Order: sequence, then C-alpha cells, then structure tokens
Amino acid sequence: MSRALIFPGQGAQTIGMGKALAEAYPAAKAVFDEVDEALGESLSSLIWEGDQDTLTLTQNAQPALMATSLAAMRALEAEGVVLADVAAYVAGHSLGEYSALAAAGAFSVADAARLLRTRGKAMQEAVPVGVGAMAALLGLDFETAQAVAEEAAQGEVCQAANDNDPAQVVVSGHKAAVERACEIAKAKGAKRALLLPVSAPFHCALMEPAARVMAGALGEVDINRPAVPVVANVRADAVSDPSVIRALLVEQVTGSVRWRESVLWMGAQGVTEMWEVGAGKALSGMVKRIDRAIAPMNIGTPEDVQAVAATLA
Repeated sequence: MSRALIFPGQGAQTIGMGKALAEAYPAAKAVFDEVDEALGESLSSLIWEGDQDTLTLTQNAQPALMATSLAAMRALEAEGVVLADVAAYVAGHSLGEYSALAAAGAFSVADAARLLRTRGKAMQEAVPVGVGAMAALLGLDFETAQAVAEEAAQGEVCQAANDNDPAQVVVSGHKAAVERACEIAKAKGAKRALLLPVSAPFHCALMEPAARVMAGALGEVDINRPAVPVVANVRADAVSDPSVIRALLVEQVTGSVRWRESVLWMGAQGVTEMWEVGAGKALSGMVKRIDRAIAPMNIGTPEDVQAVAATLA
C-alpha cells in the first residue's frame, strides 16, 4: 500500500476546529501557540470562540486552516506516526500546499503562518471588492469548462481556476466575465453554475499583484527539502527541490489548482490511500469522485488520530 497525506484549502474552516486536538495533545496545543506568537495575536481564540465571518476572512482562514492541519500532524506524531514512514507524498489544495510543506518540514510552522497571513492579505487586496468573482461549474469536464471560460472572457479575465474533480471546475476572473461563463456553461449542459461566496477572484491573472508580494515574502524564508515529495498544484507532479518549490508557490497564486490531475498522478504512482489531515472532508469527497481505487480517510479529531495509530500498530 502506498499512501499520501492531503491538506484542505479555504472553505473548510469552522469555529472550534482543532480545539479537541489541542486539549488532548500538548504538541497540538503548541502549534496554535506558535502560530499565535508568529502573528502577534491570538488567532486560536478566533478559531475556537470567534465569529465565523471573521474566521472566513482570507487573511484569517489561511493560517487558521494550516494551524489545524499541523495540530493534527503533531497529534499523529505524538502517537508515534512518522510522516516519512507512512506517506510517499504530501499535497494540499491551494493554501493546503503550505500545510503540506510545513508537515513535511520544508517550512517552520511560524514561517508558514506568516506567509499565509501575507498571502491572504495580498490576495484580498489585489482586486477591489466587487470587481472579481468565482463560480463553480458542475457537470462539465475540465476541457469544456476551460472553453467556456475562454468564450466568456471577451477581453476580460476568465480562467479555469480549480480543476477539483471530474464534474466540478471553478472559474475565476472579472465579475461580468464569470457571470457570462455561468450562462454559457448552462447552455453547454452544466448541471449547475453558481457564483461562490468568496471575497476575491483567486487563481487567475488578476492575482498578479499578490504573486509579486509572495515572490518577495518567499524570497526571505528558508525552505528545506521536504521529508517526502510534495505534489505541486500547478504541475500535478512531485517536487522536492527547494528552489523549485519557491518558484511554484509564486506561480500558484495566479495558476490553476490542478487537483484532479494531482490525485490521478498519485494514483498512477501506486497511491491507494489518502489521509485528509485537518478540517473538513471536502478533499475526501473529491478523491472519491476522481479515483475510486483510492481510499480516503479523515484525520481531524483525537478519535481519528487514535484510530489511525491503531491501524498502524
């Protein structure tokens, strides 16, 4: 059996996530403490006792989701689970790629938290509120969705931003172009085409100002060779070289999240099991729709951690 550890992206955040892990495992609590110290504020208080709308703000959600994923990793380690012994690859959806890299030792938790706070702010500020939008096209394959985006652009930006699974592609760009894409998609047989409740048009050319910010921020951070290769969003194959990882994380801000291809690539390398580490179960649902030969498992609570540790004992 070959296994990959996968890490969720924005949208998985919920008030209370990771609290039970922090209460059950001192090493998990230490992750939240380290993130709070790195950011100079009590993000953990927001995560556990705050307001969902405030947590959902991009600059909060990104480091919060990373903290929760890394808390789950530290809980696994406390139970004797060593990443390099149990996984052939790590991968994450958008910001989850930072969580994957931190889990594999490429980043410190503090650096990952600061980078994600910077990334969240830069992505939010790259486009004035109301100028951009994102929409999920359901029931179209990637090639058709890409053609829809190109037809809808009409001189504006409209790109396929997230290739999530065989029947879900997210497009991103100028609001009017994205609205046109929804109408064109329906005409081409999409089951649904709906605007998403997001605050900015992520993973498209409009994010170029944020990419420049991240190039500067990543240039100031040490990146180590990860303990296992990371399957990069923009390439959908494995990388380990720190200089390549740095360049791809910059490219990722404007580039498509090639999640469907990433899962298929890992399956082709013999991966038969994926552990979704952190909040929610969105990636597990995608994995089931992408490759039925891969069995997903969620690790977000102490009970999940203990169940996984027991299967390895």
